[in-house]
Amino acid sequence: MTGLAIIGSTGSIGVSVLEVVESDPSRWRVVALACGRNAKLLAEQAIRHKPRIVAVADEETARNLSTIITASVGSNLRILVGEAGLRAVATDEDADTVLVGVSGARGLAPAWEAVKAGKRLALATKEALVLAGDILIEEAGRSGAEILPVDSEHSAVFQLMRGLDPAEVRKIWLGASGGPFRDLEEAAFVEVTPEQALSHPVWKMGPRITVDSATMMNKGLEIIEACRLFGVMEDRVGVFVHPQGLVHAMVELTDGVMLAHVSRPDMKGPIAYALYYPERPMGRLAPPDLFGAEDWSFEPADSKRFKCLELARMAIKKGGTMPAVLNAADEVAVEAFLARRLNFSNIPQVVESVMNQHEVKHVKSIGDALEADRWARDKADGIIKEITLRGRV
Repeated sequence: MTGLAIIGSTGSIGVSVLEVVESDPSRWRVVALACGRNAKLLAEQAIRHKPRIVAVADEETARNLSTIITASVGSNLRILVGEAGLRAVATDEDADTVLVGVSGARGLAPAWEAVKAGKRLALATKEALVLAGDILIEEAGRSGAEILPVDSEHSAVFQLMRGLDPAEVRKIWLGASGGPFRDLEEAAFVEVTPEQALSHPVWKMGPRITVDSATMMNKGLEIIEACRLFGVMEDRVGVFVHPQGLVHAMVELTDGVMLAHVSRPDMKGPIAYALYYPERPMGRLAPPDLFGAEDWSFEPADSKRFKCLELARMAIKKGGTMPAVLNAADEVAVEAFLARRLNFSNIPQVVESVMNQHEVKHVKSIGDALEADRWARDKADGIIKEITLRGRV
């Protein structure tokens, strides 16, 4: 059996991971789980899978979790808290594979710990590579760790490039659904509500990533992730819009041939590929219906209406701490939008303003990346307060 630790077990990715695990119980043993504050769902997962340790965000959640589990079955479960808890889960000696599926910069530290410990890292947190991808990959080379992408587009590219000579690849193409506002005029962005932004036409995801899909910042972050994972320059990563969500990525070869990865939009596919690699697990998804579906369509990504795409390209070109600043400013702006403190159209404006004020530094450690993250959050908070005050005048 393969020991598995899951960081972000109560999120949409973590829940899907456990569904994959439960379909093959003789293969997987869940040894450690971590989440934020969802004590109820974590308790259900712990009772079902019986890990040795779990980690939560704070003492109150730990108490709630202990109460629920003790009342249900009694337990000797070890409950840890905060950063130390995440570190323990990421480096647990019985964990062969560590899946990191929390959103945002908080996924960087446990990803780093897993890589340092030489684990196989199934990485669904793109922000870890955005903030500090170069040093994560360098450390994996030293420790013998493997980093396998769980993002559907990067998993698709990883599969397409398997067995290819990198010299044969001219360009990587990432698929985008276009989100809910693909055909909306830019002038109407100011009227977009959180409810509209959270209504994704294809994928069911967490709030931040769903809004990022609506602004196309998610695809911008994926451009940066692809540059890090596959060792290519920004101009060799393109984006196409495919509303049907069946073609996740393509690889353009030097002889003009394009290879495409086609599958149903279900995260259990890329999750299973990362967990079982180099095996290809049997029967995880039904194949797409080639004949019953509507016509497939492809469009160029509109970086004039969706400015976050160009901001992400600018960030990876500048390098250093700039991608971390881009991500942090976006996180804060999205939180403000969801709290109705900021218009949808203001999100890229906040990000660009923070980036314009940043002096790029080299990222020599995850501490450098996290320091840039903290700086950008403070700047973004200040800019949002100014926008809010202007709106009240």
